[in-house]
Amino acid sequence: MATKQWDHLVHYFNDLDKPVEIFGEHGLVAFKGGSHKEWGTFNTLSYFGLTYIEFLGIENLELAKATEHNRVVKDAVDSLPEHEILSRVVIRTDDIEGMAASLEAAGLTLSPIIDGKRLDANGRLIEWRMMIIEGDFGGLVYPFIIQWKGTDAERLERLTASGIIQPHPAGHAEIKRAVFHVSDPAAAAGHWGDLFGLSVAESENKSVTLKIGDKFFVFVKGDENQFKQVIFETDSIKLKGKTIRMGEGEYDFT
Repeated sequence: MATKQWDHLVHYFNDLDKPVEIFGEHGLVAFKGGSHKEWGTFNTLSYFGLTYIEFLGIENLELAKATEHNRVVKDAVDSLPEHEILSRVVIRTDDIEGMAASLEAAGLTLSPIIDGKRLDANGRLIEWRMMIIEGDFGGLVYPFIIQWKGTDAERLERLTASGIIQPHPAGHAEIKRAVFHVSDPAAAAGHWGDLFGLSVAESENKSVTLKIGDKFFVFVKGDENQFKQVIFETDSIKLKGKTIRMGEGEYDFT
């Protein structure tokens, strides 16, 4: 069975210098990632172990508009510059073909499996494979699926050795929960649980929580049908209790 972990999240953003500046003010490391030359997008990244934040912007609008199959880029074109929203979470697997077969059997429409690559700020080639799930459930867009070259242990060692994963000056913090505001939390959580093989960790009147690895997807009652909030666990006095708002996204430290 394919493994599944919460790999990263995508936050559409216009000025990619701002996350570097704002996170830096709070003792958090964010840095310019690189350009997706085939898609017309570029990013700023902030790592918390292997799970990270990708602030995604449009570098070449005409190229982004012409991009095929990549709904993440198309949604960036539709959202920016007006709405700097938390777009979607990304699930990492070690068997993207197996997940494609399972999701197609569940009746979902998928993009082809896309080969992705970009150069990082130091000119190193980064490669991955990804697959977009088209459509939404009750207005909430699906995660997309990614498979990186190499194992998690190899990537962690390489990213740490290269300085991409590094300690944050403010202290230790870990991304733990993605919070989605949805019209029907039980239905949305049940649907994602069935699709991705995730178990229910908590269920209350107005929220349902799914477990993915050592992290959680939380579905709470709300009309937006959108990814709204990222919750971190931290032992840092500087961070604990803080909320950082950027665009239409919220980052909370508990």
